[in-house]
Amino acid sequence: MSKNNSSVHFITISADEAGQRIDNFLHMYLNRVPKSMIYRIMRKGEVRVNKKRIKPEYKLKNDDEIRIPPVQYSNEKYITISTKLDKVIALNDAVLYEDEHLLILNKPAGTAVHGGSGLSFGIIEGLRALRPDANFLELVHRLDKDTSGVLLLAKKRSALCALHAQFRAKEMKKDYLALVRGQWQSHMKTIAVPLLKSIFARGKHIMRVNNAGKESETHFEINEQFRLATLVQASPITGRTHQIRVHAKYAGHPIAFDDRYGDSVFNQQLKDSGLNRLFLHAIALRFKHPSSGEVLQINAPLDTSLRQCLLYLRNDRK
Repeated sequence: MSKNNSSVHFITISADEAGQRIDNFLHMYLNRVPKSMIYRIMRKGEVRVNKKRIKPEYKLKNDDEIRIPPVQYSNEKYITISTKLDKVIALNDAVLYEDEHLLILNKPAGTAVHGGSGLSFGIIEGLRALRPDANFLELVHRLDKDTSGVLLLAKKRSALCALHAQFRAKEMKKDYLALVRGQWQSHMKTIAVPLLKSIFARGKHIMRVNNAGKESETHFEINEQFRLATLVQASPITGRTHQIRVHAKYAGHPIAFDDRYGDSVFNQQLKDSGLNRLFLHAIALRFKHPSSGEVLQINAPLDTSLRQCLLYLRNDRK
């Protein structure tokens, strides 16, 4: 919306709009309203779908009727994302593949996929700022802020729905590279334990292995071994929050520079490698193109800090 909405109004969802989360829909529809305000009006029950309160993750259905309350906000407090910011400019150089249906990035570490929780913007907001004429641009999946690598976005509603269907059917193959502490044992190929989310200091969450949690499974394969560490390929079968990081810790091999599940002694041992970020990188994504059906495999090269760390470790074992 280009101005404050001063009265209650109703929207009926079309078949083309169905399938997306209500919070994502409102973020696009109320495109000048801060995301924090959108979540606040949903939390208070001021946004209703078919006269019922809903949660942000509710997925819209064809013919759903959304009640949107009056929304007042201060233009002075609204943050416009500058397309001259280095982090925003860098997104143009991070494109790995693009066509009329898809946009695929090599996401840089340290940038969240979306704003919120004290962050003024993320990948999706930056891309929308760079492409103001884009009619549709949505994340197909997410990566943690400190994880780099292949990130898939849809440029059409039909593409988003088709790609989500592949995720649900576990037809997409995601491979990550992680540098973990010590010598990973070759027989340890699969970690399958239930994960439960817990809240800790300052409202942040942490995942724990707990029988009351949701099932999770990751396949691991040794890629390269060093004196102090092992480079493993991790392929998640399920998609739980922090799954690879928790599974690596559970196996006794936490990932280098993991600020929630890591080992400070291991990090200290790597101090001369130049590494100062989580060594977790989404190296490859394999899926069917939502329009042509062609099988695509997109690979994302490692950034400089990860390459330099590996070079240091290779020299260390000589």
